[in-house]
Amino acid sequence: MKLGDKLRSLRTVEGSLRGLGRSMTQQELAAAMKSEIGRGLSQAYLSQIENGARPHLTHTTRELLARFFRVYPGFLVDDPEGYTPGLQSELRAIDAKVDSWLFAGAEQFTADPVLQRALLTVAEHEDSRRAILLLAEILRTPDLAERLGEVLRPDNHQSGRRKGNGHAPPSTSLRN
Repeated sequence: MKLGDKLRSLRTVEGSLRGLGRSMTQQELAAAMKSEIGRGLSQAYLSQIENGARPHLTHTTRELLARFFRVYPGFLVDDPEGYTPGLQSELRAIDAKVDSWLFAGAEQFTADPVLQRALLTVAEHEDSRRAILLLAEILRTPDLAERLGEVLRPDNHQSGRRKGNGHAPPSTSLRN
């Protein structure tokens, strides 16, 4: 959403909150800001913002509008191209479905504790969707899975420590 659209939307909400039954006009907004917070913006300046002639606000203008409308100042900028607020909640819903699927899968594999632990580890990861996508990329890259398997194999470790980086070895082998 563009800055001008956000300002128009805020005027609509403010008009409704004030019982006007319509959007506040730019002139009403200018007057209300002056009387309620001690500083206002001209109707002409508000028009320029809404029409895109002023696509960027000064820090002072952003703070004044944010204080008047009681919104976070960062709201008063153009959203990035392609951004939709629903996209974030949609991704969270997908993550929840992936986690649920992984937990259900783990319950199915009690006879294979290594696989069960692996599924639970991915499900408990903060971004399990990304972890699965990373695994897919590893598998698509020729020989990468085999090379990683070699590096993580327990016999590549000496006295409880992995060669070269000092990390403890994984508790189970990737190949059982």
